[in-house]
Amino acid sequence: MEPRIPAQAQEALQTLQRAGFEAYLVGGCVRDSLLGLIPHDWDITTSALPEETARLFSSLPLVRQGEKHGTILVLFPGLPLEITTFRIDGPYADHRRPEAVRFSRSLREDLARRDFTINAMAWNRELIDPFDGERDLSLRRIRCVGPPRDRLEEDSLRILRALRFASCLSFSLEEATAAAVLECRNLLGNIAAERIADEFLRLLCGRDAPDILRRFRPVFEVFLPELGPLAGLDQHSPYHQYDVWEHTLHALEHTANDPELRLAVLLH
Repeated sequence: MEPRIPAQAQEALQTLQRAGFEAYLVGGCVRDSLLGLIPHDWDITTSALPEETARLFSSLPLVRQGEKHGTILVLFPGLPLEITTFRIDGPYADHRRPEAVRFSRSLREDLARRDFTINAMAWNRELIDPFDGERDLSLRRIRCVGPPRDRLEEDSLRILRALRFASCLSFSLEEATAAAVLECRNLLGNIAAERIADEFLRLLCGRDAPDILRRFRPVFEVFLPELGPLAGLDQHSPYHQYDVWEHTLHALEHTANDPELRLAVLLH
């Protein structure tokens, strides 16, 4: 399915190309378009260096806070666009962000640094998909780009992102990715509580949240250790068929898609 590209994004792509640079839609907007969903954000990756991007769009308001990592936020009327230079990430000492980045002229190198194959696709008149993300979309699976442990150790929030995508899109995790999610779960201790809360609440509102919680409970016990004792805990009541954990998951299946309500049911 060809993306229905907003006029502002088309203008940005054309401006970069007329100046002699490569430019592509990238990431979630490509993924969502291929799924027939309406993208929340439109991002562009380009061979232009940040200062070149800033010069090309100098007539518009710019936010340059992320410039050292290659990102210029261009405030088109009605649609902010993140335009980021092709880059290769350096070491992730804090398991969250690279200490430094090196700008590149290669789209493939830029896509290779991304988290999951379904987010490592680019588009400009045709799909560029070096890691078979479109196939993973058709198989409805989450698969890391490259060795899963490497991707999750670089940025440990990806552990919850993988589970959030699975929950919200009704996808499964590819076998090696699922194993790495469980093996690397304790790295979530390096992530700020507010970032964990944001991903977890979005996951909790996914259509497959009960199944993801059931299959990956050890991951959630890292930041909600109270969940552990629920499994196997008899309710000692003739009116309850399941242990406390299964009772909670079944209750979630019948709870409205509201983060506060679902969190209350999970912890009730």
